[in-house]
Amino acid sequence: MAMNSVPLKDLISDSYFSEPVFLDDKYILLSPETPVTTALVNRLAEWEFRQVLTDGSVMSDAIMDESELEGEETKPLTSQSADDRENMGKVSLFYEQFLRYVDSVYTRYVTKNEILIKELSDKIKGLCDTVADNKRYILRVLSSAAASSNYLVNHSVRSTVLAVVLGSHLKLPPHRLIELGVACVLHEIGMVRLPPQLYMAGRQLTPAERKSITAHPILGYNILKEKQFPLSISLAALEHHERMNGSGYPRSLSGDKISVYARIIAVACSYDAVTAARPFREAKEGYEGMVDLLKNEGKQYDDTVIKALVYSLSVYPIGSYVLLSNGKSAQVVDVNPENPRLPVVLILGTRTPDGKEIVLQTSEQGTRIARPMTHKEAEQLRQASKQAVKPA
Repeated sequence: MAMNSVPLKDLISDSYFSEPVFLDDKYILLSPETPVTTALVNRLAEWEFRQVLTDGSVMSDAIMDESELEGEETKPLTSQSADDRENMGKVSLFYEQFLRYVDSVYTRYVTKNEILIKELSDKIKGLCDTVADNKRYILRVLSSAAASSNYLVNHSVRSTVLAVVLGSHLKLPPHRLIELGVACVLHEIGMVRLPPQLYMAGRQLTPAERKSITAHPILGYNILKEKQFPLSISLAALEHHERMNGSGYPRSLSGDKISVYARIIAVACSYDAVTAARPFREAKEGYEGMVDLLKNEGKQYDDTVIKALVYSLSVYPIGSYVLLSNGKSAQVVDVNPENPRLPVVLILGTRTPDGKEIVLQTSEQGTRIARPMTHKEAEQLRQASKQAVKPA
């Protein structure tokens, strides 16, 4: 079936089409999320093109009707942009403050040999409350937050947020959730007893250096025991590199011999390790990181905790960018508790006629995720998003 022709003179600058726009039956000019520009129209005129081809319709200023997204079983939802921005702003501020606090915890220990247990527990309680009330926002913040200059602090904070999310899904009672959070903040504390060039290295470590690093769980356990932390927290630091199949260290424990906190932290840490950038390695997008853990090669991780990760973040983790079956770009903003493969997404670059963002429940029969964005595509969208919210 032939596509509709649109005269060049009818193209409106800054408008969007609901379907791809072609120069001929093969050459694509614009995807649905890419606006018409004056420069493009002028270039086409210079080349003496008089029309373009498309099956779509014009959506001026990226305004679209919700019905264009609907298919059988598709559930379009809308959310007030202002409310979303306000919630994201509050949670972003909380995350930044929590990051600075954890930095101060490590600095205080290094400079004063001091860890304030009560203060740290109170801060973790605040994190638990934030996760309970704003899980989808803090996971979006986590996916886009700039890394701090201190790898240990950055890794500890990201892992702690994930561990508390997992612990919440696993229905840990409040006091145990706080213990888990404290344990995760401090699980790498033993690293500070090692030469900084080992854990701050901007390169891959040599085999000898990697062997030296394996001492940090024992060092961390001794630090926490000396500071009279509960045994459950000290053991979490000791065992977070143990693996269910007995391939971990320092004691080659397996299965139920590994403490529950350590099993949760192991998954949180591993997910963060593959999705956070290092100077010598580019970060993987959330989907790739999730697939890596879902493979659970050699059965290294607790299946129950892996399942909690999938159902808490979805197969396409909250905060990640995806391409939909209708050709539009979107960001995953919430999970579908019934099916982790069909998360809730925010359609990018579009809004309803009354100015609301379009949030969509993906489905098998309606609009679904066609594929995750590549790291390059996602980074471009993240940068564009940052530019869009900069003050004039």
